[in-house]
Amino acid sequence: MEILIPGLILGLMGSFHCVGMCGPIAIALPLQGNNYFQKVFGAVLYNLGRTITYGVLGAFFGMIGQGLEMIGFQRWVSIIMGSIMVLSVLFPSLFKKQYDLNKSAFSIFTKLKNALQRLFTVRSFGALFWIGILNGFLPCGLVYIAIAGAIGTQSLVQGILFMVLFGLGTIPMLLVVSILGNLISISLRNKINKLIPYVIVFVGIVFILRGLNLGIPFLSPPEEKIKMKFDKELKKNKAISYKEAAKIKPCCSE
Repeated sequence: MEILIPGLILGLMGSFHCVGMCGPIAIALPLQGNNYFQKVFGAVLYNLGRTITYGVLGAFFGMIGQGLEMIGFQRWVSIIMGSIMVLSVLFPSLFKKQYDLNKSAFSIFTKLKNALQRLFTVRSFGALFWIGILNGFLPCGLVYIAIAGAIGTQSLVQGILFMVLFGLGTIPMLLVVSILGNLISISLRNKINKLIPYVIVFVGIVFILRGLNLGIPFLSPPEEKIKMKFDKELKKNKAISYKEAAKIKPCCSE
């Protein structure tokens, strides 16, 4: 579970980047109601919508990581995903290829943007929630880094938790922006944004160390311990399968 903490740290530090990227959306939210409580409730719904989407993405990509683990790539999944995080900072040009979202291959993003525009014309709590849901699917480099982390967890459940913690980490800053406007000065935001690459490298190194099986407690368990855990889970699943099979009564032939 210690691998999940970097997800929260990435979300907390990355939220200052989010202010620049998603801040305009947060400020322009059609918050429902006139009193402070209603506005806060609407902003919370929007941010919970984003977090739920991140959880869904975490389930999908965590399951991919789990599948790779099942076929014997558990060490390399963590190492490769961690390396991608580090390389994205050291060689950003490799990850900055521009795509035309209006092309047919990316038409889904155009549809998402159109749906968001329609929702912004509706002043309701439901609309705010769905704005958050859809916003979570929009292209974002920081989310891609978090997805790499979800794959690196090599677990459906931990993939969900990693992405949910990432989403929760982004909420405080975006919640403030939604309610009070862009109060964070550009100079302060730029200073904090300079720390984000270091956080990404830190998270990447954690995943690399995890895959190297160096025997570091809570961080890089030895390979024997990982195999024991894997064998234990495999035996547990087999035992469940046997119990389920035993419940099926054979048909009696006369």
